[in-house]
Amino acid sequence: MGGEAGGRSGDDAFGFHGPDFQGRRPGCQIRGEPELNISSFFNRFFPPSCLLCGARAARTLCAGCLADLPWHRQPQCPQCATPTPDGQVCGACLKHPPAFDHTHAALAYAFPLDRMIPRLKYHGQLSIAPVLGACLAQATARATRPDRLMPMPLHPTRIRERGFNHATEIAQTVASQLELPLDLDSCRRTRDTPPQMGLKHDARRRNVRGAFTCSGEVQGQRIALIDDVMTTGTSLDELAATLKRAGAAEVSCWVVARALPPGG
Repeated sequence: MGGEAGGRSGDDAFGFHGPDFQGRRPGCQIRGEPELNISSFFNRFFPPSCLLCGARAARTLCAGCLADLPWHRQPQCPQCATPTPDGQVCGACLKHPPAFDHTHAALAYAFPLDRMIPRLKYHGQLSIAPVLGACLAQATARATRPDRLMPMPLHPTRIRERGFNHATEIAQTVASQLELPLDLDSCRRTRDTPPQMGLKHDARRRNVRGAFTCSGEVQGQRIALIDDVMTTGTSLDELAATLKRAGAAEVSCWVVARALPPGG
């Protein structure tokens, strides 16, 4: 990957530039006269740049890079969002129905998401979270409105290590843009489970069994769970099952990215 941010407009400033992005993007123009305040003064002399290609942009992503993201729009299983030929429920969900009712995935977990999300989670680049949240808000704008949003909980040990919960950072943008309540307190992760990465499906399920508790009032509620990536969906399934046992009427998964099978 390229170097870290060096403050040079037009460069691959954040190390995300790759073979799927051809050259620099044309600069995006900020319309209208800026207000005379410190923020606009700073932006005039140090104009914001696109997070991915480094070109000047009015937003965190320029229009070209936003359009080039791997949007997950192909026919897919309505329950887990894995691709299916005609958008029917997939064989895995028919054989072992998950506790969640629907899944909405904004993007496929491919370049550049496979670099952006680890940068957010493990390197604390919090400026990435609003970008991911905006993509998720765009993808779910026409979905059935839940009664509340709930980010995937992190164990307190992980929060102390990282200083934040990446799912909460993403969910804050979604809640703001869609004007939905954000519930940070009803569910907690009570067991500090090892990372799911590298585990097979059955091992993932054993790893998160009994990892969550629900102490909030969720009876009859429609809840959308917010997370960064759905791979096998076992963590989301366990959390959804916990909420269903507590009386939730419907649980959906709203994820930034869906890991797809080869060729998916």
